[in-house]
Amino acid sequence: MDIRILTRDLTPFEHLVAEHMCDGLSNAAIARETAHTEKVIENTISRMARAFGIKADGDVNFRVLLALAYRTQFGDKSFEKLGVPCSHLEIGSDGKTYCNLHVE
Repeated sequence: MDIRILTRDLTPFEHLVAEHMCDGLSNAAIARETAHTEKVIENTISRMARAFGIKADGDVNFRVLLALAYRTQFGDKSFEKLGVPCSHLEIGSDGKTYCNLHVE
């Protein structure tokens, strides 16, 4: 599967949907959380997949690939929400903990 870096910027709503998706929420749960219909969520996820160059394939779960691509591009707030430390954490010279892969 060929996944490329974004071909365009994501909208704020797409970021919100992606973050919920990375938290493991279903389309129905994301729809409830965002007060939208499941169809709106499905369309949003499809647009994000196209932005990352991910195509639906009967053998591949494109939601998983999309979540991985999103986390690679934007970091992973899901670990923070779960209280699980990122495996890339390092202590900086200022004594704070930083992820050496997801530096903002």
